[in-house]
Amino acid sequence: MNIYQELKNLSVDNNLKKNEGILKEVFKDANDIIFRNLNVGQNKKINILLVYVDGMTTKDSISEYAVQNMMGSVNLEEFEKNPEKELQNIIMQTSISITEAGTLQTIQECVDKMLSGETILFIDTCSKAIWLSSRGWPLRGIQEPAAETLIRGARDGFIETMKINITLIRRRIRDPRLKIKYMVVGDRSKTDIAVLYIEDIVNKTVLEAVEKRLKNIEIEAVLESSYIEEMIEDDIYSPFPQVENTERPDAAASALLEGRVVIAVDNTPTVLMAPATFVSFMQSSEDYYERWLLACLIRAIRYIALPIVMLLPALYVAVAQFHPNLLPSQLALYVAASRANVPFPPYFEALLMELVMELVREASLRITTPVGSTIGLVSGLVIGSAVVEAGLITPIAVIIVALTSLSSFAIPSYNFSTSLRMIRFFFILFASIFGLFGISVGLCILIIHLCTLKSFGVPYLTPLTHFIERREDLKDTIIRPKINNLVRKPKYLQVEKGKGK
Repeated sequence: MNIYQELKNLSVDNNLKKNEGILKEVFKDANDIIFRNLNVGQNKKINILLVYVDGMTTKDSISEYAVQNMMGSVNLEEFEKNPEKELQNIIMQTSISITEAGTLQTIQECVDKMLSGETILFIDTCSKAIWLSSRGWPLRGIQEPAAETLIRGARDGFIETMKINITLIRRRIRDPRLKIKYMVVGDRSKTDIAVLYIEDIVNKTVLEAVEKRLKNIEIEAVLESSYIEEMIEDDIYSPFPQVENTERPDAAASALLEGRVVIAVDNTPTVLMAPATFVSFMQSSEDYYERWLLACLIRAIRYIALPIVMLLPALYVAVAQFHPNLLPSQLALYVAASRANVPFPPYFEALLMELVMELVREASLRITTPVGSTIGLVSGLVIGSAVVEAGLITPIAVIIVALTSLSSFAIPSYNFSTSLRMIRFFFILFASIFGLFGISVGLCILIIHLCTLKSFGVPYLTPLTHFIERREDLKDTIIRPKINNLVRKPKYLQVEKGKGK
């Protein structure tokens, strides 16, 4: 058994040198671990050891509010008069003015606290260590999320520090019933996770399911919230996301006010929101900041874009290859004439252009932001005109693919839009084999899958599949109602007891 496996069984020893030796063995060849021995007290007879990680602590606060106070204020006479009072308690009460501090009993606790950015204080003759709150590292400024820009609304966004993200939510919900539960996930990363909910409106069944799944996670490291998302969702093989994510504090606050659960993960600006439904991915924060008539129009456009993203290239393939008689005579003759010199069948046209557009999209995302959008636009225009002039693709195919790509940008959720784009290729394949019948079969399979899919016990198509008993929730689907009609919480969160686990 090595030293790392023994840490859980090792208690803090009253011999200062022994504790120092164990920690130096644990952090062998780790040059960023700082050990500082000091003699403090009025007579400089108390030996202490400060241990911290360089770069993760605010050294000035430790020096000012702890070390300087201990250099001359610790009185051993008080300890001799009250031998039942432990020395570390006297030091904490008389010499440490840091607001957050506590005692530790095991070496493992000391190591975990230290690697989280806290400073550990060992005192000779004491069998407990003191941890001092000293977390401090370079932070990224609070900025608007690049993937969730709005015309009207707040411009702040989450950053990679979880406590700051929680603060941004607290600013918007100043309610003592907003509860926060901390967890640690990852055997090596020891990643901090916070579960947020409003006590009196959260669905208890969903909350229990979220906590249970988080506690059952067994993984070495969590580097991003997507790790958590994949391990707690109901069906990992479904192309549709079952947990919503956002970088906007106002979106997270809105989810909490609906009765949903928010999961914040340290080291990432993306928080998770559960449960998620098909309808929630079609909603945007900006819908509730614009006038409700305009918001209704924008949301209706999104629902029009939805079938275009999935079905338009497949419909082109089916009609051009199997059912040209469905077109008006003049349009059918034009399609036939444009395809006279094209060497590829319609399905190959659609697949080729869709693949090109996906390449352009990915390339524009990986290039620097000011240049990426320009390159994406120019590449699309150049490639589109070039393939038409070369006689490889028909102009209609280029128009259809361009319209499909534009429609995908109308979907507010990026991961949901990506799912629709992936499904589009399957519809093209079905259409190339069976025509419109293949599209119909694909739609049936898709609807059956969506009807069986759940997110923490909540049906994915709610309230569309439960419009009789939950017709009140239909107000906020395709049409965004007025603000004064949004007081009621969604009924879809009222899950029967026992589900979602």
